[in-house]
Amino acid sequence: MNVLAVGCHPDDLEIGCGGTLAKLAAQGHKVTMVHVANGNKGHKIIQPEELKNIRRLEARAAGALIGAEVVSLDVPDLAVKSDQDELICKLVEVIRRVKPDYIITHPPEDYMKDHMEVSRAVFDASFAATVPHYRADANEEAHHKVAPIYYMDTLAGVGFLPTEYVDISDHIETKIQMNDCHASQIKWLYEHDGIDFLDFVRTVSKFRGLQCGKPYAEGFKQCQAWPRLTTERLLP
Repeated sequence: MNVLAVGCHPDDLEIGCGGTLAKLAAQGHKVTMVHVANGNKGHKIIQPEELKNIRRLEARAAGALIGAEVVSLDVPDLAVKSDQDELICKLVEVIRRVKPDYIITHPPEDYMKDHMEVSRAVFDASFAATVPHYRADANEEAHHKVAPIYYMDTLAGVGFLPTEYVDISDHIETKIQMNDCHASQIKWLYEHDGIDFLDFVRTVSKFRGLQCGKPYAEGFKQCQAWPRLTTERLLP
């Protein structure tokens, strides 16, 4: 299968579904990781242009651990707008090229606006990608189906009750390593906020595991909209 994961910032996918992506890659599926925002405002001391480049390299390193393709849409932090056709066009191009069997992204409600805007943009673009006369001048052919969407966990799992779980017990260390690639964020959070973010990620994964009877897990909800529903189990 082709699996497309679209997160807002360069570390969001590693936090929310890194274990699932690692499991998919280990099973031989093609994984593409897209971050919409470039993360340029995610530090107090490092200036935006320098940080953008640092975080792009961190994202590539994390994706390389599982052999995933990593794509940046390079939108500045706090400037993600789902009602801008430019962003929809960029996502449509990725969707038509990747031809995903399903998409993983943020839930419609999360802790910040950029995340919610990405969720809406993915919903809209995954439909637009199937319309032959939308961006008909582009090289990519329209995707043949409206892809199912699975929403990954919110940060710390706040306000999110999964309806599906993925056992990531065999891949928890890979998930931690993927997150550890984002040194600019891990170091900053620890030194300035006293947050051990790798422990944070492990704890949430263990909590989701407790809910479904596994050592570690990640939780998801399927987007309940026609024609995205299926009788198949698509998550690994």
